[in-house]
Amino acid sequence: MSASEGVASVLIVEDDESLRLGLERGLTQARYASVSVGDAASALAALAKHEFAAVVLDLGLPDLDGVALLKRIRAEGFAVPVVILSARDALDERVRGLDAGADDYVLKPFALQELMARVRAAIRRGVGQASHRLSHGDVALDTAAWQAQLKGRPLALSRRQFAVLAELLRNEGRVLTPDHLEAAVYGWNSDIESNAIQVHIHALRRKLPAGFIQTVRGVGYMVCERP
Repeated sequence: MSASEGVASVLIVEDDESLRLGLERGLTQARYASVSVGDAASALAALAKHEFAAVVLDLGLPDLDGVALLKRIRAEGFAVPVVILSARDALDERVRGLDAGADDYVLKPFALQELMARVRAAIRRGVGQASHRLSHGDVALDTAAWQAQLKGRPLALSRRQFAVLAELLRNEGRVLTPDHLEAAVYGWNSDIESNAIQVHIHALRRKLPAGFIQTVRGVGYMVCERP
């Protein structure tokens, strides 16, 4: 377990000691401090005691399933970005983790460089979510006032279009499935048309710069991460 005052700190929740040490080294090289624990109880205690920029969470913990821990983290009001680290590669497992409140899902085995990039992106998104102002390129949203601008001029969007665009901007660099966007815009229990999100995306593309919203075939939509 290590941490440095004044440096953004990441909580590592991983029961494999050798992997924990590797993650600590990677975070140090990426100029982050770290606190590492091997079980859910220690993770909750650390979150109650320290403020973290992000959490790297393994799902195979000895005392509590990682998804159950993530639900506890969210239920207790911790808004810290969480990157799941798991060997569970089934689609329903990844969806379960993201639906429980994860910001990203990285499969084992992984390249440390990629994981560090995912952690940095999650931290940036977390900082953006603390503000009601979202921006990307020439597009800016004020989610408190429900106002959109393109190149400093008002951009007319319906409430649904605004909600879709806001969710994409909050998750810059991450591919969002249509189901994710439906849940964010309509809630899980709404009776909506099966192509509703596609309709909103089509309408947004007519109003936004070309290529602003990217399609990842067979997966969903994203706003590409800024370099």
